[in-house]
Amino acid sequence: MARKYFGTDGIRGRTNEWPMTAEIAMKVGQAAGAHFLRGKHRHRVLIGKDTRLSGYMMESALTAGFTSVGMDVVLVGPMPTPAVAMLTRSMRADLGVMISASHNPFADNGIKLFGPDGYKLSDEAEKKIEKAIEGSPKLAPAEQIGRARRVDDAQGRYISIAKSTFPDHLRLDGLRIVIDCANGAAYKVAPDSLWELGAELIQLGVTPNGTNINDKVGSTAPAALQAKVVETRADIGIALDGDADRLIVVDDKGQIVDGDQIMALIATATARDEKLKGDGIVATVMSNLGLERFLWGQGIALHRTPVGDRYVVEAMRAGGYNVGGEQSGHIVLADYATTGDGLIAALQVLAELVERGQPAHQLLKLFDPLPQLLKNVRYSGGQPLEDEKVKKVIAQAEKDLDGTGRLLIRKSGTEPLIRVMAEGEDEAKVSEIVDRICDAVRKAA
Repeated sequence: MARKYFGTDGIRGRTNEWPMTAEIAMKVGQAAGAHFLRGKHRHRVLIGKDTRLSGYMMESALTAGFTSVGMDVVLVGPMPTPAVAMLTRSMRADLGVMISASHNPFADNGIKLFGPDGYKLSDEAEKKIEKAIEGSPKLAPAEQIGRARRVDDAQGRYISIAKSTFPDHLRLDGLRIVIDCANGAAYKVAPDSLWELGAELIQLGVTPNGTNINDKVGSTAPAALQAKVVETRADIGIALDGDADRLIVVDDKGQIVDGDQIMALIATATARDEKLKGDGIVATVMSNLGLERFLWGQGIALHRTPVGDRYVVEAMRAGGYNVGGEQSGHIVLADYATTGDGLIAALQVLAELVERGQPAHQLLKLFDPLPQLLKNVRYSGGQPLEDEKVKKVIAQAEKDLDGTGRLLIRKSGTEPLIRVMAEGEDEAKVSEIVDRICDAVRKAA
């Protein structure tokens, strides 16, 4: 059965348009709540959110849904997605919910669900919840309706957990760091964590107003961070996205460092300390071939998955790996977290910066990536990838690469986009191939 509501990372869409309406949110609360009502104990769901204006509406609607089926609600307010996962497990909740559209504009919102173990739900669980959304909820008797309460110290709990991943013998004294929180969920916890470890901070994206999340700030818009790092002569820049599960770094020269280079650094450091589990790390099909070749030279394997950090986590759990992630900056460190955590990944990078005493531009350039180009084609309906002309163009492009690179064309799981990526030794050929495929998809769409 094709999924109707859930994409690659929960339910997502434009606020007040299907499926991101208050009505659907309430039904999700009823369906997910009923799915996790197991046993005779008093059931509990923990709900966090980012800083979007619509978060208030979605929070209230979800609360109504959960309490109506007899589940108590714990509200923690603006918190990073990984913090919600951690707190769900530590507070013995039966379910965790994050209200966020991650790196999307403020007008979008989303609902991410975590099980009692802090991991995102399986496809099977999401299908069962979808079926329940379409049905009639079993409402609790009046005397068994759930209660809702707010927890005021949730941010402090997460800060304590995040700081505990930083080596005890190190401090950030003397390090000038520009931190960009995208006016999102980590606007307070990330700067506070770094300040408590001794860093000198220059802050960007820490004044959310409900509509400025990801607006020319954060990991998907790093230009402001690059300029500020150069202007202030900072040692390093750190950019998170709206829900802080993604990290992009800017070195002391103002150059962007993506998730592939971050994974290379963390993987080799973990292997050096004899803490790397399994025979390698896990990354998606989007990670650069240069990363794979570099890791191979270090005796570390790279295992690829479909795009989406949930698939990375599933492969890590199945294979017993403790390092994985995505080129986009979702870095999953299973020793510390159950999902991507931008702050914790940043702390591992900063630990290496302090320990090795190298400038960031040297520390974070471990390999030369192959030329890689990704372009998106927006479409309004239909199946452009099923068009025969598009198929022929793609087939010819694969022949043109002739084993010297990779081609990846896929639908986005969160937006109506076709993503076209090519990678190879010849930059001009890569660019020409991507443009050729995009043109064909655009005509078919």
